Formats: sequence, structure tokens, C-alpha cells
Amino acid sequence: MPTPVTKLWLKSGGMDMRTSCLCLINVILLAGTACGLQITSTGPTSIEKASGETVKLDCQFTLAADDSGPLDIEWSLQPSDNQKEEKVVIVYSGDRAFEHYYDPLKGRVHFNSPDPKNGDASMNIMGLKATDTGTYQCKVKKVPGIGSRKFLLTVMVRPSKPKCYAEGQTHAGKDMVLRCISAEGTQPLQYEWERTTGNKLLPPQAVLDPVGGTMSLRNATDAASGTYKCIAKNRVGREECMVEVNITQPPNNGGIIAAGVICTLLFLILLALLLFCCCRARNKKKYEKEISYEIREDVPAPKSRVSTARSFTSVGSQRSSLGSMSPSNMHEYTKSQYDKIPSDEYERPPSHAPIPPPSRMAGPNLSRMGAIPVMVPAQNRDGSIV
Repeated sequence: MPTPVTKLWLKSGGMDMRTSCLCLINVILLAGTACGLQITSTGPTSIEKASGETVKLDCQFTLAADDSGPLDIEWSLQPSDNQKEEKVVIVYSGDRAFEHYYDPLKGRVHFNSPDPKNGDASMNIMGLKATDTGTYQCKVKKVPGIGSRKFLLTVMVRPSKPKCYAEGQTHAGKDMVLRCISAEGTQPLQYEWERTTGNKLLPPQAVLDPVGGTMSLRNATDAASGTYKCIAKNRVGREECMVEVNITQPPNNGGIIAAGVICTLLFLILLALLLFCCCRARNKKKYEKEISYEIREDVPAPKSRVSTARSFTSVGSQRSSLGSMSPSNMHEYTKSQYDKIPSDEYERPPSHAPIPPPSRMAGPNLSRMGAIPVMVPAQNRDGSIV
């Protein structure tokens, strides 16, 4: 039975030796590819996973009978551009696994099978991170056979728990906005709003923004009151939050203004009363002080020695006129005048009552006024005549 090479030679119909050799080499390569090492995995090569999960990159293979060389398995991270070199991640060679080639995946990557030479070159990556995103290649080689397979791994971050809150006035007839924001999460993030109370239907005047995460309520009414739920999601996860909306009637502005005016007037009245009381108390105190001064001014001053001297002068004048009296009259006069007990005003020391300077008046003036010349007798300290 003719071989494929013989048939090709016969079909060529007398080709030269060079062309015949090239055809023979191509036939041998095609036969080796069809019958040698093959990658048998048929799963998806584009995989999306959430951060923190574990992914298995499936790489099953079969060997041909003439694949007699040593088995080598190599997983590598392909560069994002042609100027960078690929990074070796994990290697199986000489019946041993080497899993510490790539530091960012150190301790998180290993072969799926404890003995990959049995046809399972799959690799597992645990605790995925966003930085693990990239193109990974599985290359299996057993001379003369060789095979490879590539995977596009995308590690996405789940949305963090969003924060829900309301902006604007919660009064009927006013506009308000419900906001929902998730701080973390791989884009694109989508936001959905649901109502969890009442008829569970969103108000007809609600305007949704699925990208910005807002729901606008224009000209809100009491029917919009209730509990709303926001859902933030992407392709690998979802989170939600709740917000309570209570629409109330607007306050009575006229009543508030009237109350403010009344309170202001009362305050002014109280302030005026307080000032009046203070002024009245001050005037009363001032009046009492002035009265006390007037009372002190009305009190007669103590008699000075000038008045005492004048009294003795009058006494002397009376005594000088004794010569014109009869003895009987002089006896009664002397008795009535000298039986009196001297008062305290005659015993007061001169230092206690300052003597005012005597007024000087000319003799003719005194005569004109009807004054009579009198000789004043001398006196000692106890008031007796010397």
C-alpha cells in the first residue's frame, strides 16, 4: 500500500529533487502535529473573577507515543506590550514543581494536580487581587511535542456597601434628590432604586440616573414618603443600602413671622421696664442723698467763744450800771444774775471753737447806731470778775 509520501511523489509527476524534499518535510511535520502532544482543554479562555476568589486556569494535555523527551510545564504572565519580557509564574521540570518564581503571586499559586505529568497542567490562583489581571499562558513541552494555551484573566472588585442619603427639603411641593454612592468597585458600576414600602412602585415624578446613582423627586408629594433601597452592582457582585423619606407639609411662614414680631415686642417692653426701674432707683437714691445734705445744713452750728464773750460783755454792761441802782435793787439783780450755774458752753476749751476775727467798725458809726460805750471788766478762766 503506498504511503502518503509515495502518493505525493507520484502525484507530482516528475518534480525535481529539491521540491520533493520540501514536500516530504511538510508531510512529516503535519503527521507529528496530528499525532503528537495536544492541549485538550476546551473551556473559556476569557475569565472574570471577583477579588478574593480562587480561579482555575484549565490546561489539560495528552502525549503521543513518540513524545519521549523530558516533560516541561511552564506558566507565564504575558507582557502588556512588546517591549517587556514575560514573567515566569510557575514551572514543572524534572518531576518537580517550582512555585516561587513570581513574587506578587508567591504563596498564592500552585498546580491543580500533585503530579502534572499525568496530563493536568492546570494552575490555581488563590486570593485574587485586582493586580492579578493579565494574560497567562500555559506551555507544555515534551520533545518533540509542544503545545500552549492562553487565558485572559480579569480580576474585578465587588462594589463596597453604598451610602444612601437625601438632599434638599423634604417638604411637599419641593424638589429633592436621593443619592447612592459606592466608594469601591470595578467599573462599570450600575445603580438601581427600588421602593420597599407601600405599593413598591417608584413615584411617577422620579428621574433615575443608573450611572450616577441618583433619583430625583420633582415637586414631591406625600405619596412619595416611604423606604427606598439602592442596589450598587457590577459583573462580579452587588451591595445595597436603605434610606427613609418622609414628605411633610411646609411650615406656616406667616405664623412664624408673627411669632417673631411678638417676641421682639415683648423683649423691647421688658427692656424698657428694666431701664425705667433702674433710672427710678437711681433718682431715688440721689434724692435721699440730697435730703440728707439739706438736713445737715439746717442743724445750727455750735456757739463760739465770740458769743460767750458777748454774753459776758452784756453782763459787764449791766454791772456797770449798778452805780445808778439802789442797794436793794442791786441785791436782787446780783442774786438773779449770779445764782445761775454756768453752762457747758462756757467751759468748752478754746481749741474746740475757733474764734472768728472781730469785725471792725468805726466809733462814729457805732454812735450813729445808738451804741453806748461800756467798759468790760477783766475775767479769769472760770468766768469770775477780777
